Amino acid sequence: MRRQVRHPDLVRKHHELSRLEAALRAAVAGDVDFGATARALMTMDASNYRRVPAGVVAPRDATDVAAALEVCRSFGVPVVARGAGTSIAGQATGTGVVLDFTRHMRAIVSVDREARTAVVQPGAVLDRLRDAVRPYGLTFGPDPSTHSRCTLGGMIGNNACGAHSVAWGTTADNVTSIDVLTYGGASLRLGRDWQGAPEGLRELVGRNLAALRTGYPAGLPRRISGYALDALLPERGADVARSFCGSEGTLGVLTEATVRLVPLPSAPVLAVLGYADESAAADAVAGLLPLGPLTVEGMAADLVRGEAGLPRGGAWLFVETDGLASAQELVRAADALDSVLVTDPAGQRALWRIREDAAGTATRMPDSTEAWPGWEDCAVPPARLGAYLREFRSLLAEHGLRGTPYGHFGDGCIHVRIDFDLYTGAGIGRFREFSEAVADLVVAHGGSLSGEHGDGQARAELLSKMYGPELVALFGEVKDVWDPDGGLNPGMLVRPRQLDEGLRFAGLPVVVPEVARCVGVAKCRVAAPSSGPEVMCPSYRATGEERHSTRGRARLLHEMALGEVITDGWRSEEVMEALDLCLSCKGCRSDCPVGVDMATYKAEFLDRHYAGRRRPWSHVTMGRLPQWLRVFGPALNLARALPSRLAGVTPERELPRVASRTFVSWFGTRLETASDVLLWPDTFTNHLAPQVGRSAVRVLEAAGVRVGLPPGRVCCGLTYVSTGQLDRARKVMGRTLDVLDAVPGHPVVVLEPSCAATLRTDLPELLADDPRAARVAASVRTFAQALEEFAPTWEPPRLDHPAVGQTHCHQHAILGDAAERRLRERAGLTGDLSGGCCGLAGNFGFEPGHYEVSVACAEDQLLPAVRAADENAVLLADGFSCRTQLDHLTGRRARHLAEVLADALVARGNE
Repeated sequence: MRRQVRHPDLVRKHHELSRLEAALRAAVAGDVDFGATARALMTMDASNYRRVPAGVVAPRDATDVAAALEVCRSFGVPVVARGAGTSIAGQATGTGVVLDFTRHMRAIVSVDREARTAVVQPGAVLDRLRDAVRPYGLTFGPDPSTHSRCTLGGMIGNNACGAHSVAWGTTADNVTSIDVLTYGGASLRLGRDWQGAPEGLRELVGRNLAALRTGYPAGLPRRISGYALDALLPERGADVARSFCGSEGTLGVLTEATVRLVPLPSAPVLAVLGYADESAAADAVAGLLPLGPLTVEGMAADLVRGEAGLPRGGAWLFVETDGLASAQELVRAADALDSVLVTDPAGQRALWRIREDAAGTATRMPDSTEAWPGWEDCAVPPARLGAYLREFRSLLAEHGLRGTPYGHFGDGCIHVRIDFDLYTGAGIGRFREFSEAVADLVVAHGGSLSGEHGDGQARAELLSKMYGPELVALFGEVKDVWDPDGGLNPGMLVRPRQLDEGLRFAGLPVVVPEVARCVGVAKCRVAAPSSGPEVMCPSYRATGEERHSTRGRARLLHEMALGEVITDGWRSEEVMEALDLCLSCKGCRSDCPVGVDMATYKAEFLDRHYAGRRRPWSHVTMGRLPQWLRVFGPALNLARALPSRLAGVTPERELPRVASRTFVSWFGTRLETASDVLLWPDTFTNHLAPQVGRSAVRVLEAAGVRVGLPPGRVCCGLTYVSTGQLDRARKVMGRTLDVLDAVPGHPVVVLEPSCAATLRTDLPELLADDPRAARVAASVRTFAQALEEFAPTWEPPRLDHPAVGQTHCHQHAILGDAAERRLRERAGLTGDLSGGCCGLAGNFGFEPGHYEVSVACAEDQLLPAVRAADENAVLLADGFSCRTQLDHLTGRRARHLAEVLADALVARGNE
């Protein structure tokens, strides 16, 4: 008789949660956390579903896992194993105890170069494995788009695939043995020839050989749905490890795995083929597969942001080959409208990034409305893909829905985000109706409901359409053999919850819909610097804690809005603690595929959190810096001798020195002339670094650009926004708009990237009802943009030196740095500036309690780049914070690009 575990609600009812927590703390050496923050962070994955766990355990080793399972079993509490939480079907959420393997059990235990295998723990991130084996010319074949943060345990649990599966197969094809612990306490090593099979499994399979031989669709490379029981057939080697892959944590808890490695391509070439639409691209796939490509990925134009360097067409196939000759042969056979061959690694990475970001990009429709997973990754035989897509489009239209298919066309696997209305009863009803109809369509084409991400809650209810009642019943019997108590991830795959039950939008106040914007793809959870210029998320890279990632903060805000786990709303200390280490770098605004803007959310939260309450002293001192500088000027230098607590700064920092003469004062001594542009006298340039303003004037005028200043006191409001003093910010911005009324239509050149970003984004958002705000935002130019626009033929002085430094995070996120890169190139400044965030970030690095994180952020990319640079390299940093951080941590003076060019002009004039 199967004994079902008790629901945590019953545990709470019997006041046993505290006893459960105490028992786990006594038994486990790892971390045990039943607090509101830990539980709130685990309520969701990357799906539409939400389940509140009782608590979270981060085991240190297999012994800890066994101990946690024993305690949970004794309390009758379910257990859910979790990696990066990027599952799209809901299987990484649970109502009992969540085992978080990403904190401690993330090692690559060993690599056997000769045998081409590696032993990994479940929390090991895929890219770390790939980095470890790359020196041997090897890689792990499956590579989902979340490769920078997904874990091997999660990949095995979902039988993940990725772009290269046409060449190297699914995760199940690349696993040789798996060590697991069952909920009942058995320790098993799974392999071929029934190795590790729990008692009763072999006999159960033996009684159902006919069903297993006839019940699975044939000719389908991406059949991920259900349990892979056909791997247990004698003619297939009775491979228990392979059958375990894709079981979504419902059979056992993985503690270690041995995986196969494959040789890296010796000369990878990316061919991008353009077609009229995605159906035409899909129709072309079958003709390309016999040529042996490594990848055949497809996507359409509405998933592409900006200029992407793609060939002509409305949809594209990304096809990788090993060798140029193979790529050229493939292009000749492709019958494409246009094509491009890319051989250099940087160009390939840039194009692949477009495809990898589609999982997030697809969540926003062209009119900015939202789209959701819900029906994410079905697969049909590749030869039927074009016909399936045409019928799928018709089905969308029939139900009044929109979505853009993309994905692994070479395997017939399609991803799509659809604009379901998951907030209202009518919309949820349509979600169910469409899910049932599209399941019938997939089955009619001989396909699988899941082609990559598993069934979870999203599709398990529909498995009988694909497999029939006999095989689905057999799945239940297999579950009971492995897990007779039903303690592992209940409600997934077997005896599933309904697909429209427990949606994460239920009860979410309509007034704060932005908290649901995060879809959980977790691009912010990348622990190491990327090869590109990404900034997001510096605080996660510094701490490695989920609550300090963009996703973690978004989840906490979501739970705050719901009020179940986090119950004190805008006064929440849990949210405050998580947002405290947000640097407001705005990196997520550009790097997050769905454009989560945590800096804006933080400002709004701080504004409400401190409404009617005493603020931190740093909000008074640094948050109102423009006011103090205007009133006291150089007299503020006396404050540098005060104890740090009186200045509201951390004792490790010295306050910047105020200049004896402001930039505005210097500019006012010059003859008045008609102006082409207004140079914005931001607080930092005016009072703390006037030499930057003087240099900019010198360069602009040398280029023939006439420079003026606004006819009165102006301020962008940055320091008020970053400390959440939004009413003050609005007043300051309103006064600024009044001043600019006297000079309408003038382009505004802003030297400080943070101030330019504030004018470009925060100004029109905070003063949305004032049409002047949008006009001023549109008038903002960076220094390099102004030179390019108003002096297009001017040639800057040649320096012919390497350059090192950092693109300001706000410049990266809001303004773009293409003009700056072109200007540096014309001036002979070679090399790319680093990405990331300097870590000072305005007031952040000065505030008490932030110093260690501030330095860690600088050590992520900026400081290593500076140390590795040529001794003759020009040290560039356009942001005042970046220059201050470099001076403090390296003792070297960085300069604004305007200063470098002005000095070169002076030197040229003296030659």
